Amino acid sequence: MWSYLSLVTFENIHEVRRLCHWGPVIALTVIAVCSSMAILDSIIWYWPLDTTGGSFNFIMLINWSVLILYNYFNAMFVGPGYIPLGWKPEEDTKYLQFCRMCQGYKAPRSHHCRKCNRCVMKMDHHCPWINNCCGHQNHAYFTSFLLLAPLGCSHAAFIFIMTMYTQLYERISFGWSTVKIDMSAVRRFQPIMPFSVPAFAATLFALGLALGTTIAVGMLFFIQMKVILRNKTSVEAWIEEKAKDRIQYYQTGEEFIFPYDLGRRWENFKQVFTWSGSPEGDGIQWPIHAKCHQHTLTIEQLKQKADKRVRSIQYRVVEDYNGACCPLSKGFNTFFRTPCTEEPRIGLHKGETILATRGTKWWMYGDKVLDDEQTKAGARLRGWFPRRCVEKCHYDTAVTSAMTSETSSEEKKVK
Repeated sequence: MWSYLSLVTFENIHEVRRLCHWGPVIALTVIAVCSSMAILDSIIWYWPLDTTGGSFNFIMLINWSVLILYNYFNAMFVGPGYIPLGWKPEEDTKYLQFCRMCQGYKAPRSHHCRKCNRCVMKMDHHCPWINNCCGHQNHAYFTSFLLLAPLGCSHAAFIFIMTMYTQLYERISFGWSTVKIDMSAVRRFQPIMPFSVPAFAATLFALGLALGTTIAVGMLFFIQMKVILRNKTSVEAWIEEKAKDRIQYYQTGEEFIFPYDLGRRWENFKQVFTWSGSPEGDGIQWPIHAKCHQHTLTIEQLKQKADKRVRSIQYRVVEDYNGACCPLSKGFNTFFRTPCTEEPRIGLHKGETILATRGTKWWMYGDKVLDDEQTKAGARLRGWFPRRCVEKCHYDTAVTSAMTSETSSEEKKVK
């Protein structure tokens, strides 16, 4: 424990800036409100020094708070693990994607995070609540936090309900003649704090936070466990789904086997959760299925990337857009149906060309076609933009040449 604290203090002190974000501020506020109110209400409802049950209840509250904060800060400050800048394997580079931002190759299972601006080992997703990525090194801490938070909030919610019930039992007639709760133990001690109207309002507010956190975070826990038991990440589950769509679309007759599913759930579970607290593997080499090899997934990603270029649709910008998240000037539906994602928006100017890859009824996502100088410099602009700002264009040689130059430049860097 002390070695961990020294690691955070002396080596990762710059990581403290991650706390200056709306995600950790909200998350820590919810934890502080629920924990403090649960401790205060337990003193009112079940004085910890009066009975054994009260003492056990109080100790469990402290225990939940410590475990939740321990796993939360580990998930935030330990981080997911990053591929070294400029990393290049000794061989098999033709099977790997080249990251122009990190000027290195992406190791199997790694992906570039636009928020962290690094290639992340075994990236699952970027979580705004910890203001960091969930990946190879902190996946276990993050999942443990998702389990402990609903358990602690459920305990707190029970305390809030019992506190309100016991304090209002003799003041308000509920008409529950058949509901009888033995409150002889809690009546032996007169609380040192009165249960006033502000205390009732605060308890009711904390109850809402605790129930909401239990439901929302509990659902995230089950989603994480679903992919962990298959030794996948959320990104890899999406890649696997697209692989099946690609095979079905082109009728290639291929059989895609996810390479990292070891067959047994317990074996998959042990890849993330270990007694030592450190995950299995170095973040670059992975145990794989018998019918696969280390680059099975990366080869599929290259196929999907090539297919994405072929199936992208060219659009020409007909209306300027400043890149605002919710543009008021682009219509009522565009304003209220903006994509609920942290993916960026890109500004548009008339005459520019966009290669769109996906979209909704009111918004589209794509890459802006850049000139040769920007392409050689490794620049890339992609993001969301209003659908009304573009129109589908016919075959254009200028666009085709831009696409060709971008593709050839990327291939040269990979080689």
